[in-house]
Amino acid sequence: MEEAEKTALIVNRLGLHARAAGLFRRTAAGFKADIQVVRGEITANAKSLLGLMALEASQGTSILIRARGADAVRAVETLVALIADRFGEPE
Repeated sequence: MEEAEKTALIVNRLGLHARAAGLFRRTAAGFKADIQVVRGEITANAKSLLGLMALEASQGTSILIRARGADAVRAVETLVALIADRFGEPE
């Protein structure tokens, strides 16, 4: 079984707010892998909007994306790229 993990820095001004969390969740839902997002002591299912919002990941927050399953590497790479692209936001 494939496993992958990578740390990402939230760079967009508004952080992982509702729209960004929704986009993150929809992107994660496209993968078969089990995907977790970790911030400090809090771990959230990447396919749960409420879980993602509970992370309270503001700009400058470092999160760990961890995946396990058939497409884990691709899932982590895609989600890290989404964060680096500021969830498609201008800043």
